[in-house]
Amino acid sequence: MKADINKNFFATQIGSILATAGSAVGLGNIWRFPTVTGQNGGAEFILIYLFFNVFLGVTCMMTEFIVGRNGASNPLRAYIKAGNNKSWGIMGILAILCGSLILSFYSVVAGWCVYYLYLAITGGVLGSFDHIQSTFSALIGEKDIYICCAISVFFVIITHVIVVQGVQKGIERAAKYMVPMLILLLIALGVASSSLPGAWRGLEFLFKPDFSKVTMHTFYEAMSMAFFSLSLGTACLVTYASYFRKDANIGKFALQISIIDVVVAILAGITIFPAAFSVGVEPDAGPSLIFLTIPNVFTQAFSPTAGYYLSILFYFLLVLAALTSTISMHEIGTSLLSQEMKTSRTVAGTLVTIFCCIMGTLCALSFSHPNIGVMGSTLFDNLDSVTSKVFMPIGAFATCMLVGWVMSRKTVMRQLTSNNRYAWSRPTLRTFFFLVKFVCPILIGIIFVVNIFFTN
Repeated sequence: MKADINKNFFATQIGSILATAGSAVGLGNIWRFPTVTGQNGGAEFILIYLFFNVFLGVTCMMTEFIVGRNGASNPLRAYIKAGNNKSWGIMGILAILCGSLILSFYSVVAGWCVYYLYLAITGGVLGSFDHIQSTFSALIGEKDIYICCAISVFFVIITHVIVVQGVQKGIERAAKYMVPMLILLLIALGVASSSLPGAWRGLEFLFKPDFSKVTMHTFYEAMSMAFFSLSLGTACLVTYASYFRKDANIGKFALQISIIDVVVAILAGITIFPAAFSVGVEPDAGPSLIFLTIPNVFTQAFSPTAGYYLSILFYFLLVLAALTSTISMHEIGTSLLSQEMKTSRTVAGTLVTIFCCIMGTLCALSFSHPNIGVMGSTLFDNLDSVTSKVFMPIGAFATCMLVGWVMSRKTVMRQLTSNNRYAWSRPTLRTFFFLVKFVCPILIGIIFVVNIFFTN
């Protein structure tokens, strides 16, 4: 088996960073991080989260970068080469399955974002809370469910068009525009939100330390947030690392990507909480925050004109955040199938798109057809659970084991130092290998056990 059949590389370092950061930055940064932060001690939670982000998130990210760049190919070949055993190829199969299933249900939420962007442009997003609630209920109910299905398929097709253009002309070029635009939109919305009367209450909720809320659960939430916000265990980082050039400093890349991910999450909090608290609305988490609470906040907090334009910016922001994530999930399967089937990216991408369109449609239909799903849940929830609770922790755990215990130290060092271009001090190296061999696997194991046995 040839080890380096992939001749695609990111053209620039900034393109590498933005594309990989785009794979991590998603809707979770916007609808989960702010609320979890506020519920778990504000500034204290952020400090704990930053700790786990560095010692768990950045370390695990580097292990995936090591496997990916060492393999210089799709996840299947990269894991086989790293483990020097074909049995490690199961991680590549798990990768394409995990990425495709995530893209399937994620496209449904992305479709909601597109639909709400349309409603924002036509003025249909703002109004009484009953109007807002009925709009969302209709979207996932029988009334507008086929509109939801069609838009989800449309979003997967947009993702397909970008991915099949290739690494440089498609993925990298899109990331260079979308990620900076996403950050600028968040800054603009944050400034508008923070300028409202009483906005300081929201900033206080987000950033003021509250030691009484810090418990062991806080540490788990911070650890879990650091893990899932960086898309660890999905192999999208392995796939993107295979496009890094040989002189890329993967340690520096990992830290910079982590910083972008944290900044986006905090900016999302600054956007949401000041506006919500200025009108006395208690923010929820998840889809209800994005599609129920935020329209209600914009209706009450701003003038009709300001609310109209800010709602357009907000939902355009969500579409961008969703698209940067779906591109990376699509690329996992496209890269693997194009190389293993020895076919073009267009053909491989089409196969991924067809699968995800079918599964995404079933996920959307499962909201109004309860029989589409198992164990009393919708197919949407089923796929969300199996990927986040099982596939992602297993993928990250196995990668740590591979880098820490199976790969030769010489091979790992060659990737860490980019063939001796960058020096690592002995204490730093010892810390890295200690984290990879012992700390990260234990923390990932805790996440896995808690998710399986102690959460719904």
